[in-house]
Amino acid sequence: MNNLALNPRKKLIEWLFEHSQKIYTRMFKKHKPWGVYKKDLLKYPNGTLGKYLGEFLNKNGFELISKVERHDAYHVLTGYGIKVEDEIALQCLCFGNGKRSIYLYGAMMLGIIILPDYISYYWKSYNIGKQANTFHCFDFKKLLHTSIEDLRTAIFTKKQLIRIQK
Repeated sequence: MNNLALNPRKKLIEWLFEHSQKIYTRMFKKHKPWGVYKKDLLKYPNGTLGKYLGEFLNKNGFELISKVERHDAYHVLTGYGIKVEDEIALQCLCFGNGKRSIYLYGAMMLGIIILPDYISYYWKSYNIGKQANTFHCFDFKKLLHTSIEDLRTAIFTKKQLIRIQK
């Protein structure tokens, strides 16, 4: 049985994510979409951010979301999954890393209020982001050919890398 079916709070947050992202991208994201698709990413050489991103999308049955493509790059770099609590923890990590956006604030606040059971996970994630080298502002489209391991090593400490590679 699906975990979301067991937890109506998680189901509510998932519904909020699905509906708010469309509004957010239309109203607040004015830059051009990447114009890159999962099929393109899967053609990148093994070990690159592009290939890892394509495999992440393929594994989860996703396509990149126009204008917020870098969000999935965050998942790939950090090793965070797609469960609701992971999505909120990833926002906390990005906040710790210096990222600021209306969407991030909303996701974090609602997530912490609706799912306080994971507060230690959120706090740990925030601290990982705070201690990591700044990455939230990277132009990930330009980094798709870069080695994922080189990127991770440049961003995270050895201790943090052990967590990511689990």
